[in-house]
Amino acid sequence: MSGKKTSVLLLVLITIFLSCGGGKETPLDPYYVRMADSEMKRYPESWMVDFSDKIKWNYTHGLELQAIIKVAEKTGDEKYFNYAESYADTMVNEDGSIKTYQLERYNIDHVNPGKMLFPVYGKTGNPKYLKALQLLRSQMETHPRISNGGFWHKLIYPHQVWLDGLYMACPFLAEYGKTFDEPALFDEVVLQLTTAWEDLIDEETGLLYHGWDERREQRWADPVTGKSPNFWSRSIGWYMMALVDVLDFMPEDHPRRSHIIDLLNTISTTIDQYRDPETGMWYQVTNLPDKEGNYLESSGSIMFVYTWVKGAQKGFLPAEFADKGATAYNQFLKQFIRENGDGTISVTNVCAVAGLGGEKIYRDGSFEYYISEPVRDDDPKAVGPFIMTSMLLER
Repeated sequence: MSGKKTSVLLLVLITIFLSCGGGKETPLDPYYVRMADSEMKRYPESWMVDFSDKIKWNYTHGLELQAIIKVAEKTGDEKYFNYAESYADTMVNEDGSIKTYQLERYNIDHVNPGKMLFPVYGKTGNPKYLKALQLLRSQMETHPRISNGGFWHKLIYPHQVWLDGLYMACPFLAEYGKTFDEPALFDEVVLQLTTAWEDLIDEETGLLYHGWDERREQRWADPVTGKSPNFWSRSIGWYMMALVDVLDFMPEDHPRRSHIIDLLNTISTTIDQYRDPETGMWYQVTNLPDKEGNYLESSGSIMFVYTWVKGAQKGFLPAEFADKGATAYNQFLKQFIRENGDGTISVTNVCAVAGLGGEKIYRDGSFEYYISEPVRDDDPKAVGPFIMTSMLLER
């Protein structure tokens, strides 16, 4: 072979090698790796996640770092586990107390970061993590409840159930029940998920309202039903993820397991009816796509996709939801994932926060309220579910 042909052949081979992922930072790395790496670059210390400028025990840290631990498990790369564990090590004191956490606030959001402590404790064996798990479990033993047993969202939101809280507490309690042989917790989880459904379901649309005030005292609460006035996609997404995640831990022979699966099928079928036909995604206010100011929102969208894909892969949902989920994931990439100039990727169009009531600024649950909250990139409430969905799909 002539020198010229050899040079051409080598150039072709080098081009093929590079295009097939010869460098670790190539775009052909899986999206779950790329997003985890992007977040670690944006936040060199894991306590900085969610744009934090000081340490705090926060549900968003738990959501994202739990996903990054799963990246470690899938890839075998310890840097991901070490990154997540450093947050736990920073926040959990030797006696099991948790910095910035106060049990007496009865904030159900603060249970969610406990989920990441299960794999951290399992891998390190450090007793401080066990004590922290027990501390968070103890909160739910005395957490205030409405009359049917449903947990209040927070002490500062009395007599109220919010969909968000079902995700914060139920998968944690289910995993605690399985890990530490406390089977009564499976009954507790069923109670929470089923009473919330009964309190928040809208029979006409099949959707779940964001919140319910048993006392009908809040200005946002319907004086007859006690329900909030609108459907917020992310809140429904929280609830759907709670349904599918608790099934990881609930025994096969639990008498109410099939009912949880029925609820999962019902809401999964319903939410399919509210996809935007052009983009395949969902709007901030779920059922009002044509109302001025409404917008396609990424965190609720990816939570729905995660639930569909996981539910179908586990056999809880019909196989068609695996195809629906894969199609929707591809549409999500097109709609919400941005390639950045520094090699990182971002998820866009995330509603930063939304709630009900409050003191400083009253959140009335109106359509105008939901579309007025800030929208930002790289919020953990979209990043975490995106990483987990990408792993399920091997993307």
